[in-house]
Amino acid sequence: MSSATIEPTHWVLSLSCPDRPGIVHAVAGLLAELGGNITESQQFGDPLSGLFFMRVQVTASAPREALTAALESLGDEFGMQWSLDVVGRPMRTLVMGSTAAHCLNDLAFRQRSENLPVDLVAVVSNHTALEPLAGFYGIPFHHVPVTAATKAQAEARLLELVAELDVELVVLARYMQILSDDLCRALQGRVINIHHSFLPSFKGARPYAQAHDRGVKLIGATAHYVTGDLDEGPIIEQDVERVDHSRAVEDLVALGQDVERRALARAVRWHAEHRVLLDGHRTIVFK
Repeated sequence: MSSATIEPTHWVLSLSCPDRPGIVHAVAGLLAELGGNITESQQFGDPLSGLFFMRVQVTASAPREALTAALESLGDEFGMQWSLDVVGRPMRTLVMGSTAAHCLNDLAFRQRSENLPVDLVAVVSNHTALEPLAGFYGIPFHHVPVTAATKAQAEARLLELVAELDVELVVLARYMQILSDDLCRALQGRVINIHHSFLPSFKGARPYAQAHDRGVKLIGATAHYVTGDLDEGPIIEQDVERVDHSRAVEDLVALGQDVERRALARAVRWHAEHRVLLDGHRTIVFK
């Protein structure tokens, strides 16, 4: 079949490389040579790291093999790290949770109702409280208990599921266990966590009660990539709500959960749409 008869595919290309003149020209020229029509393009040069970042959406009739071969050659020339995917392809996602259901429910609902581009292939939990919710949405549920003595076996089981289900993204949706350094390295850049932004000021149990006791005026949440440094991975998204003295602890918990849902959903969407690129300990997010 000739390329002229192939139905055009809408691709998303994201890349990073050392900044230098001619990158945009080279990328656009390559896509034009392959008959591509750019529909969206964003770029950023970071003067601090000296890196250049770019995200392009393009329609092209050229097969993936031709695009990949051309990009490999260009990548060698410019020292690029790049990825190519079909726009809107659902990313195979595994969600981990413990007992709180608000983030899991929100992601599953958005996947159904708002075209959140993820395919929720499994829910993994160290408790059974989320099993009915997973069943409601038709998501396979895996109970993987975790104790100090079984932590290594539990993480090995998680990695087995990641491999068996071809998981591309793991979301910690209020999963109340700390991942080991080895697991963080094995899944580097593929795990997103959500936590209340009171950390590290209000550590331990009942952070909203601690915040209420201190009379905070802002509550918030942070979605970030997971690294071996607890809650210090590259930040993808943050959100806040203003509060005042009239709010009870229960009000802060409800508002906090809503902020967590919003921040996590945006982070997951942007990651699945290849809008997030790592810049050392920071992220570049093309919205």
